[in-house]
Amino acid sequence: MSGLIANFPSDGIVTINRVVLKPEYSVDDLQERVAFLCENVKTYHSDTGFVGGFVALNSGQVSNEGSTIGKPVESPMKGKEALIVTFWTDFDSHEKSHRSETFQPLFEKALELCENGNEEIAYEMLWSGKAYAPEEITAARQAKEQYAAA
Repeated sequence: MSGLIANFPSDGIVTINRVVLKPEYSVDDLQERVAFLCENVKTYHSDTGFVGGFVALNSGQVSNEGSTIGKPVESPMKGKEALIVTFWTDFDSHEKSHRSETFQPLFEKALELCENGNEEIAYEMLWSGKAYAPEEITAARQAKEQYAAA
C-alpha cells in the first residue's frame, strides 16, 4: 500500500456504488444529494471507520488502448453514470454508518435519482499506488534497466 488514500489500512474495505441517473434528474441534482451524504459521513463517521472517498462521473471517453470490446468512440452513459467510492477501515463500520438516523433520510433522497436502483459492492484492497516523484522515476528506470533481464 502507498499513500493514495491517506491512513487507509492495508486490510481496509472499498465500497462502490454505481448510479445511473433517471432522465428527469441532472448531474447538479446528483452532486447536491451526494454532497449532503458525503458531508454526513465525514461529520459522523470519520471517527468510526470512514477513511475517505470520491465521486466520479462518466466523461464519455472510452480508452481504445485499454478496451478489448470493440472500438467505441463515446460511452452512451456519458453524464448519466457515476461511481461513488468510499474507503473504510472495515465492513461493519460501513454498515453501521448506513443504519444511522442521520444518514438514512439523505440516502433515500439520493436513491430517488437512481434509474438502476442501488447495489453497493464491498471490495478488499489488493493494491493502490500513486505516481513516482521525479527522483523516484529516475531510480525506478535505472533499476529496470539494471535488473530487467534477471
